[in-house]
Amino acid sequence: MAYDEGLASILRDDLAERENVTEKKMFGGLCFMLDGNMLCGVHKGGGMFRVGKDNHTAALAIEGASPMAFTGRPMGGMVDVDEDVMADDTRRGQVMALALNFVTSLPAK
Repeated sequence: MAYDEGLASILRDDLAERENVTEKKMFGGLCFMLDGNMLCGVHKGGGMFRVGKDNHTAALAIEGASPMAFTGRPMGGMVDVDEDVMADDTRRGQVMALALNFVTSLPAK
């Protein structure tokens, strides 16, 4: 599955001022890693965010967010967002804040 380079550019802009952000092609998409930990990414038709289990319910309350289920099973602590969320600075910012809250609490790899 290919990813949308335009969506990747949006996340690059969101993360431009953060140090220790790298990109890695994974799962047919592009993931953004913070201090070696997966933070978010893009795939065909939208994006994904690693919000952690404690933030999962809050993330799912954001319109356009749904459980991540690439394998057919929901992945706890991960949410999938559609292109509308990716294009909406407010909603994307809300999901990104939850993801940053979780990932910055993890030890660097």
